[in-house]
Amino acid sequence: MRTAPSVFLFAAVSLLAPQTGAQTPSGASLAEVEGVFPSAYALYLDIHEHPELSTEETQTAAKMASRLRELGYEVTEHVGGNGVVAVMHNGAGPTIMLRTELDALPVEEKTSLPYASKVYAKDPSGHDVPVMHACGHDLHMAALYGTAAILAHSKLTWHGTLVLIGQPAEETITGAKAMLADGFLTRFPRPDAGVALHVSNGLPAGEVGVGAGYRAASADSIRVTIYGKGAHGAAPEMSIDPVVIAARTVLALQTIVSREVTPGDAAVVTVGYLRAGTKNNIIPDEAELGLTVRTYDPETRSRVLASISRIVNAEAQAAGVERPPSIERYESTDALYDDPTLAGRLTPVLAAAVGQGNVKGTEPIMASEDYSYFVEAGIPSFFYSLGGADPGKYAEAKASGVPLPSNHSPLFAPDARPALCTAILSEVAVLRNLLSGSGEELRKSLAAKSAPAQ
Repeated sequence: MRTAPSVFLFAAVSLLAPQTGAQTPSGASLAEVEGVFPSAYALYLDIHEHPELSTEETQTAAKMASRLRELGYEVTEHVGGNGVVAVMHNGAGPTIMLRTELDALPVEEKTSLPYASKVYAKDPSGHDVPVMHACGHDLHMAALYGTAAILAHSKLTWHGTLVLIGQPAEETITGAKAMLADGFLTRFPRPDAGVALHVSNGLPAGEVGVGAGYRAASADSIRVTIYGKGAHGAAPEMSIDPVVIAARTVLALQTIVSREVTPGDAAVVTVGYLRAGTKNNIIPDEAELGLTVRTYDPETRSRVLASISRIVNAEAQAAGVERPPSIERYESTDALYDDPTLAGRLTPVLAAAVGQGNVKGTEPIMASEDYSYFVEAGIPSFFYSLGGADPGKYAEAKASGVPLPSNHSPLFAPDARPALCTAILSEVAVLRNLLSGSGEELRKSLAAKSAPAQ
C-alpha cells in the first residue's frame, strides 16, 4: 500500500530534523519539499523504468532539459555528448555547481518492483543487453530536479549563480572529461565550488555520510594482450601457449598489493576477465586480460601501474614470446577529493537540515567517480553519501552480517521515498548555504586548501 505523499513527508521530515514546519536558516521547509515531491518522485519512476546506457542517454537528457527549462533555467543540451547544463542567475554572489549523472548500467533488473526496468539496448559491441539504473542515478536526477524547483521558486533565500549539470557516461568514466573538453569551464559560468551526492545501501534512508580528503579511489582500466603461437592441443611443443602465460601473469599480479605496496596504503588489482581460444584442442595465438586498478595516493598508483607493466612483460619474456605483449590503459580517472574547508563548513549545515544524529562520518571507498575530473579542473567540491537502505532491512543486515545488495547489483533498490526526501532537503540546505555571502569571500576561504596534486 502506498502512503500518501503528504503523510509520508510529515513522517519522514519529523524523523530527519528537529523541526517540521519552520525553515532552517539554510534548509528547506516541509511545505517546500511537499510541493516538489510528487513531481520529483514521478520523474524518478519514469527514469527508473526507462534507463539508457552510457553515451546513449538521449531521452533521459531531454527529460531533464525540458523540466529544468520549464522552471526558468537557461538550458544547453549536448554538452560533451548528451550532457545538460542549466544556469540560473540571481544577482551578485558565488557560482555553485550541482551535478547528477544520467546513465544506467547493462544489468538485468531483478528487484520485482512494479516499475522495474524491462529495457534492452545495444551495447558498444552491438550486443543486446538488459539495462537498469543499478547505481542510483535515477534518484540523483529526481533529487536535482526537486532541488532545482525549490530554488527556482525561492529566489529570496539565495543569491549568485546556480549551475546544474546532467552528466552523461559516468559509468564509463568518460562523461565529465567530455563535458570539460567541450568547453564547460569557458562556455558557462565557472563554479566557485561544486556539490554532488551518491546513494547506496551503506547507510539507511534518512542519513547522509560525510568526510574530508580522499572519498573515492582512482580507477584505471587496463587491457593486456599476450601474443603467443598457436598450435594443435596435442602438440604443445609447437606452440608458445598464451593461456599458460596469462595464467602465470594473473597469479603474479596478485603479489603487487601483498608485496610491493606499503601496508596500510589502499590498492586493488583485479583481473576481471581472461579470454582466450575457441576450442579445447586448439592452443590459441593470443590471450586477453582485463584489469581494474584502484588506489588513492598518486605515488602508489604510479608504482602499481609500473609493476603491472613489469610483470606482464617479464612473464611473456620468460615464455620466449616472439612479440611483446600489448598493455593498453583505456579508461582512467583520478581519486575523488573532498575539499576539507567545504566539508567543515557544510557538515553542520547538513546536521541542521536532516538532524544531527543522521549525519555520519564515513570511510573512503575503493569505487571510483569521474566527478574527480571537475575537481582536477580546479572546482573545490563537496561529495557526500546518501543513505538508501530501508531502515528495517539495514538493521537486520547489520545484525545478521549479511550485506544488502550493493550498487551495480540486479537487486539494488533504494528506499526511494525517504531517500529522495533526504536528498532534496540536504541539497537545498547545502546550496542555500553556499549561495550566500560573496563569491570573493568563498574563493578566499577555499584557496587556503587546494586539492592534492595528481
